[in-house]
Amino acid sequence: LCTISNPQICSCMIGYQPKSQAEWDTFVKSSGCVSKNPFNCSKGEGFKRLTGVKMPDLLQFTMNTSMSLKQCELECFKNCSCRAYASIDATGGGSGCLLWFGDLLDVRKLSEYANQDLYIRVSASDLDSANFKWKEWVAVATSMAFVVLLVVLYFCIFRKMKKHAQGITFDLQAEDENNLQLPIFDMVTILRATNNFCDSNKLGEGGFGPVYKGQLPNGQEIAVKRLSEDSRQGLNEFKNEVMLIGKLQHRNLVRLLGCCIEEERMLIYEYMPNGSLDSFIFGKTREDSLVWRMRFDIIVGIARGLLYLHRDSRLRIIHRDLKASNVLVDNEMNPKISDFGMARVFGGDLSLVKTKRIVGT
Repeated sequence: LCTISNPQICSCMIGYQPKSQAEWDTFVKSSGCVSKNPFNCSKGEGFKRLTGVKMPDLLQFTMNTSMSLKQCELECFKNCSCRAYASIDATGGGSGCLLWFGDLLDVRKLSEYANQDLYIRVSASDLDSANFKWKEWVAVATSMAFVVLLVVLYFCIFRKMKKHAQGITFDLQAEDENNLQLPIFDMVTILRATNNFCDSNKLGEGGFGPVYKGQLPNGQEIAVKRLSEDSRQGLNEFKNEVMLIGKLQHRNLVRLLGCCIEEERMLIYEYMPNGSLDSFIFGKTREDSLVWRMRFDIIVGIARGLLYLHRDSRLRIIHRDLKASNVLVDNEMNPKISDFGMARVFGGDLSLVKTKRIVGT
């Protein structure tokens, strides 16, 4: 199969190989090509289409003007000497039949006759090879399409998460831009502090999500409350806790060090080494450590924290979810009220506030 370009480029058609490889290596290709495998009319044999080619010389051929292309294929397949077939009138819908026997001479690639196809006989192995290459190309194309789809999907998810984080930032700033004096941590800092949220750093899990212990670069220990996807608390509770605790300061209230809104919603607190009060009250191993004097001091500390929330702070706040698991204990057994996601703020002249949600325990 040769081109009409200058210099002329020739190659053997599928199923054929150089008759004299030594001559072809010296660019002498007059000896032509021969079939790789003998044809024996086996069931595995078939035909390979060559598009846009000049028909072989009409040396040994038969012609039938009434046959369809499919009938032409069947006729060639039944005769083991038939080497190729084509339609006589390619422009007329593929009518008529040309069958070639013996050598196929002077087959050329002609772009101006791109509508003329030639079907050459190939052995089962050559046909499988051609089909394998086609399947291989399809597999590669499918894999590339899948990778592109994953990239597009990742980009869409990333944009959605970025917009969501930007929306949270805007909401927080719009809520109280002047009074919000709370550091915002980046995601990289939190990942390094918690060792990429390692299971060994996990302290527990509540309604907001899991809580992890961490350590900032300056050595300060922190507790990171990470909002889980199936959390019972949402954006409103997150904003509520950020806005409220950021404005409150009392020795019996847990101190909020900052928040992270870069990719996820997270709250960063001071670390309480003794955990929550419920582990002392209901735990099998720690309840004996609470002597009566210590219990009394804890009750007084909680009462002082509530008094600050209800009367002494610049905001009048009702916690609405006060329980032992929401009271943390520091290394000196000082109680600190935490988890202000359900809290409500109301005016100083109000003694009754109606809510639309059932909260608390």
